Amino acid sequence: MRLLSLVLFFAAFVFAADYPTPVEGDFVAKNFKFGSGETLPELKLHYTTVGTLNGDNAVLIMHGTGGTGRAFLSEQFAGVLFGPGQLLDATRYFIVLPDGIGHGKSSKPSDGLKEKFPRYDYDDMVVAHHQLLTEGLGVKHLRLVTGTSMGGMQTWVWGEKYPDFMDALMPLASAPVEIAGRNRFFRRMIIDALRTDPVNGLRTATYILTIMTSSPLQMHKQAPTRDQADKLFDDSIERRMKSLNAIDMLYHYDSARSYNPEPDLEKIQAPLLAINSADDQVNPPELGIVERLIHRVKHGRFVLLPITDQTRGHGTHSLPAIWKQYLAELLDSSRPQSTK
Repeated sequence: MRLLSLVLFFAAFVFAADYPTPVEGDFVAKNFKFGSGETLPELKLHYTTVGTLNGDNAVLIMHGTGGTGRAFLSEQFAGVLFGPGQLLDATRYFIVLPDGIGHGKSSKPSDGLKEKFPRYDYDDMVVAHHQLLTEGLGVKHLRLVTGTSMGGMQTWVWGEKYPDFMDALMPLASAPVEIAGRNRFFRRMIIDALRTDPVNGLRTATYILTIMTSSPLQMHKQAPTRDQADKLFDDSIERRMKSLNAIDMLYHYDSARSYNPEPDLEKIQAPLLAINSADDQVNPPELGIVERLIHRVKHGRFVLLPITDQTRGHGTHSLPAIWKQYLAELLDSSRPQSTK
């Protein structure tokens, strides 16, 4: 057992050594005013950075609903992008991985205020990130803004709200329209379940979220028999529930209520490359939303990844091995003139 522990420790050390050691910190925004008119005397924004700020080399990566910035330090993400010679080589870039309002170690309802916590939305989260970057970290310009799911939606908001602040935008697993149709249905199911009965509602919300964000192909490969499916169901639901909090989750899904970049797409100036996958039930390709609207983005492009053995439904957003070639194209086409 001790030998196994040493092997695992050594393996983890070798992996971590592939890029500079991540640094965690907190920024406190004083008297932060939310779009609702509510204020917090102190809004804590937790973050993780990798690399060193050097001019305009900062990269902002935003997590999905219920996630944290540190989730991007996985081998499947950081191991593919942050290492020496990789696309977001952390010896060249300053990578910022914030915890959004209501998430991770940032200020959130479960810290104590519960239902008295300000009813934040995506605009509030973007404004807070901008304040973190400019006032807390000294970032004056971003080389790239990207994010997954909720973070992808916030990438569209970033492009409209701060159009001159970045060189490039890459929203992953998102659409630039208000939450409607089945997307709104599944969010209402989660919200209503949690409001009606926070204890039992958390399990119902987990069921709904699991189905909507999973891949039918991969799930059947993992559990091709009834007994295997039952075991996978029990294990995955219980594991997922341990990481969830009912009041925080309620706020997570309610925060999308006012999201709607569609009216202001023409404000986006930086090159934007949106990527979705064909097996994503949250953003199903048959709706054709991004294809219909991408022409309104001055330098916009859309890529729909086909279903393969490698895609993971909505979770494909966190597998850069599948889409990194498009990131390479975006970084190359959006390089500042002085570096071309």
